[in-house]
Amino acid sequence: MDDNKQFWERFSRHYSGFMRRSQATYQQICKAMRPFLKRDMDVLELACGTGQLSVPLSPCVRSWEATDFSAEMIHQAKKQVYSSRLHFSVQDATKLPYGPESFDAVVISNALHVMPHPEKALAEAWRVLKPGGWLFAPTFVWGKSRSARLRLWFMGLSGFRVYHVWTAGELMAYLSECGYSIVRHQLLGSSLVPLCCLIARKIPDERTAARQTTVRSAQLDDPKVKKE
Repeated sequence: MDDNKQFWERFSRHYSGFMRRSQATYQQICKAMRPFLKRDMDVLELACGTGQLSVPLSPCVRSWEATDFSAEMIHQAKKQVYSSRLHFSVQDATKLPYGPESFDAVVISNALHVMPHPEKALAEAWRVLKPGGWLFAPTFVWGKSRSARLRLWFMGLSGFRVYHVWTAGELMAYLSECGYSIVRHQLLGSSLVPLCCLIARKIPDERTAARQTTVRSAQLDDPKVKKE
């Protein structure tokens, strides 16, 4: 599957340095998330990169499991000084090893738009979240403007692919369709690279439970999953 994994493996050594350009935006994300984090919470982060959120926020909770599908990203993340509450591991966001209702919150930062099938990661997040649990999904929302198309074209030249080009409204509609109840959204960053800091909750009902079961069944029926 073309899922940008080779790109992230190659780019991992330079990722932390590159992300310093977005340091102010990540500080804004931390500020937006921090009021929702409590000392007795267990948090799972998907696509953690080199720990831009997990390192500063993990001291606020009981435990923070930071995961990424790139072994090189996790290798680079572990080079930092971080809280004993934080644990890094290599995991596939669409096939998590954790039991149902294991976490109080799930974080997916700037990853949904670069996943070929984000609904699979959202279904897994739903599965491992406790009822009423929090989903933090800050995501870049370029929209359909000419400048957005040009930026995405340049990114494509590097071998990096963006699968979903949402506006903030489209992103909220997508998460709602996946069963999450939107609590708050806030546009951060610059007008050239806007980021929608989306905060939602798992509010179970019959419709969303049926949808999540359908998505997980499709994952289990996937020939690639069976082969693995």
